[in-house]
Amino acid sequence: MPNSNRILSGLPAWTIAAPVVGGAVLLGSGFDFGGYYVILIALALTGSVFAAVHHAEVVAHRVGEPYGTLVLALAVTLIEVALIVSLMIAGGAEAAALARDTVFAAVMIILNGIVGLCLLVGGIKHRQQVFSLDGVSAALVALATIAVMTLVFPNFTVTTPGPFYSSGQLVLIAVVSLLVYGAFIFTQTVGHRPFFLEDNEQHASGTPSSATAGASSVLLLLCLTAVVLLAKKLAPDLEAAVARTGAPQAVVGVIIAGIVLLPEGLAALRAARQNRLQTSLNLALGSALASIGLTIPAVSVLSLWMNSKLMLGIDAKSMVLLMLSLFIATLVLRTGRTIILHGVVLLMVFAVFLFTTVVP
Repeated sequence: MPNSNRILSGLPAWTIAAPVVGGAVLLGSGFDFGGYYVILIALALTGSVFAAVHHAEVVAHRVGEPYGTLVLALAVTLIEVALIVSLMIAGGAEAAALARDTVFAAVMIILNGIVGLCLLVGGIKHRQQVFSLDGVSAALVALATIAVMTLVFPNFTVTTPGPFYSSGQLVLIAVVSLLVYGAFIFTQTVGHRPFFLEDNEQHASGTPSSATAGASSVLLLLCLTAVVLLAKKLAPDLEAAVARTGAPQAVVGVIIAGIVLLPEGLAALRAARQNRLQTSLNLALGSALASIGLTIPAVSVLSLWMNSKLMLGIDAKSMVLLMLSLFIATLVLRTGRTIILHGVVLLMVFAVFLFTTVVP
């Protein structure tokens, strides 16, 4: 059996300590340390996020693309699903719109915020970047299908009035979401894997050993678990702060989605700075697909099991922003080349989304 010190020697000490500190902070939250403990929770959350990004890159370096980006997307999304499910169970009927708000926010954050920032930063540093048009087109086709079916279509069905699906419709949409996402994963990893690889991808020297990559995989899950549990601890303070400002409850979903997506966003931004835009887009669009393609089926099953209403349809303002985001992303990514303008436009749409969420 490999010596544990040798396995961990290739990992910075702070990345190993981050989930441990996060766990200690979580244990300490059971005691009354006053309002300042919220700051400590936020610091532990930040450390766990940065450690998660490092471990994800170690794993990605070992397994290669596109499997590396898929590992991070799936890990973050599974933890996100667990967070949403736990909040829904605790919140009961009052949390009927939490999944919708969080998933919609995740799609908007990724499609406009993360992709826009990656294109802007990459464009400033490298002027023009290229990527595989086939791979990105496949991701956008799957994302548009699932997003419209889950967030827009329930507003127009008539079996159950309002932004709700009937039980039968909910089962159908959950199955459709899983099948479309599964088809995308097959395309990305087996059917057309070259579509999702960098044109000049090479296996760099210094590839971490299997043992080190395995240790990073475990630490990645621990870091992501710490991120979600710490975010859950912050949730009551966030909800109270939002209530004090008089902002809509949807702001809570935006904040939760932003916290959960932070590791993927940072990893995507770093890849764009390194002129690996294909990897950056794999991370961003793959995360959006995993977020909506796995979360909706999971909360649908929970809703049916709890015999509760699941509010999925977004309002008219949000539908316009979603359609505009999908339309602009399709135009921006239609040629396989990007410029600074593309990033600026997406970020402006993201700014409008954030502002109108607070001031609808």
